Amino acid sequence: MRCEIVAVGTELLLGQIVDTNSTWLAERLATFGMDCYFQTRVGDNLARIEQTLRLALSRADVVIVCGGLGPTQDDITRQAIANVMSVPLQRDPTLLARIKAMFHQRGRPFTDNNAAQADVPVGARATEAIAGTAPGLICPVGEKHIYALPGVPWEMRALFEADVLPDLLLRRGDATTIVSHTLYCLGPGESAIAARLAPRLQALDAAPKTTGNPTIAFLASDFSGIRVRITAKAADAEKARQVLEKEAYEARALLGDAVFSEGEDDPVYHLPEAVVLRLLAERGQTLAVAESLTGGGIGARLTSVAGASRVFRGGIVAYASDVKSELLGVPPGPVISEETAAHMARGVCRVLHADVGLAATGVAGPDSQEGVPPGIVCIAVAFGDDVTTRTLNFTNRPREQIRILTATFLFDMLRRKIRGQSE
Repeated sequence: MRCEIVAVGTELLLGQIVDTNSTWLAERLATFGMDCYFQTRVGDNLARIEQTLRLALSRADVVIVCGGLGPTQDDITRQAIANVMSVPLQRDPTLLARIKAMFHQRGRPFTDNNAAQADVPVGARATEAIAGTAPGLICPVGEKHIYALPGVPWEMRALFEADVLPDLLLRRGDATTIVSHTLYCLGPGESAIAARLAPRLQALDAAPKTTGNPTIAFLASDFSGIRVRITAKAADAEKARQVLEKEAYEARALLGDAVFSEGEDDPVYHLPEAVVLRLLAERGQTLAVAESLTGGGIGARLTSVAGASRVFRGGIVAYASDVKSELLGVPPGPVISEETAAHMARGVCRVLHADVGLAATGVAGPDSQEGVPPGIVCIAVAFGDDVTTRTLNFTNRPREQIRILTATFLFDMLRRKIRGQSE
């Protein structure tokens, strides 16, 4: 079954709202083995929406359109679908009564323009479920179908799961399942990751194209590493998983210690800060942070993780040199050095009674400091007196990128240190 997704809304084209609906829908469709080759965004213009729907129907069995089902004048998806079906809109009295009852239950006044949400193209039907005030629509167009869903993400997801997905599963032919497994990598860049995986990519390209053959894709995360997604498609979930597990094993062996997390949980679960907090929690160890150029950013990332309080004791933002000396025991002299980072990491362990200390000192810019250019950063990880240090070079990067990357690389250094101690 070939599906296509159309997102409606001028605000999407202007960048005022990020289109998360298409991403979510594509992932859900893939889970059930439904191919999605095109995704389109179109503004609130009747002729262009109609044109987009006709084009989508020309190359897909199913079109899922999100947005434009509300009560305002720019909500014209219903009319566009009716035009494509060559039928008029008809107000459904039963549906209108349901919508009025929902307004009454929520203590909200029902205005006349809300009645438009009960308009249905002749030959189509509304979804049984209504999450907000607008129902979805299931619209046959010859042997193909258009499914219209609200643009509000939580409403769209609820209606898709309740009505659209069951209808799709009934209509499709031979069932296939697509499963994925993601390896989260840090350290090497995207080109280096691709080079490590080159033997597997070449082998997959040369293999016969049969159902179940896995594919490998690279997805760069926003300064949080590289995601390597392995996907397999088979007649059933168990066969797909067998193919996937074998390929994940091969990829993991080639990537080595670049892999810092893996799995299909919520991506937040795989953030570097979340990973190191879990590792320390498993070891029963506590963590403290001493930071300079990041100005509290490292601690903020740690405390954004639910349950961080089980591990994270606190942090010291030692921005000024005398604060580094008085609170953390850094000796007088230049402060942008691995030696300073080491003193800071040991000092914060001592002051905050933590098992592990992280530290970062350096220049974020825009000006040089102590003759050191912006982008030079020194970091340290201390397990008591066992301290590991490193100098990072982020020159010619914007100030905020330097700060973000400093925290990410520091978390990765801690992760590698823990792994080294565990082996």
